[in-house]
Amino acid sequence: MNSESLLILTALSLVFGIYSGVSSARRGERRDNRQDASDMTRVMVKLEDISVGISEIRSELNNVKGDLKEQTERLIVAEQSLKRAHMRLDELNGKQRKRK
Repeated sequence: MNSESLLILTALSLVFGIYSGVSSARRGERRDNRQDASDMTRVMVKLEDISVGISEIRSELNNVKGDLKEQTERLIVAEQSLKRAHMRLDELNGKQRKRK
């Protein structure tokens, strides 16, 4: 082989190597972009699930607050009724003591 043939063969090998490297890099970049998009979608879905969960917790918390308010009001009424009952018992005890 003469030197011109070797130069042409070397140049062709170099061009093929550059083309191969560039196409491989592009293919890798596209794959990375698809993977990044897939990961981002997964993260967004999980964030949506967390958001829904937080909304449900808030709703349940509001229900608990309402129940607690209702129980507090009922407790106040029961305490007032108990206080009146004690007063009536004290009055009855006072009347019985006077009779004796």
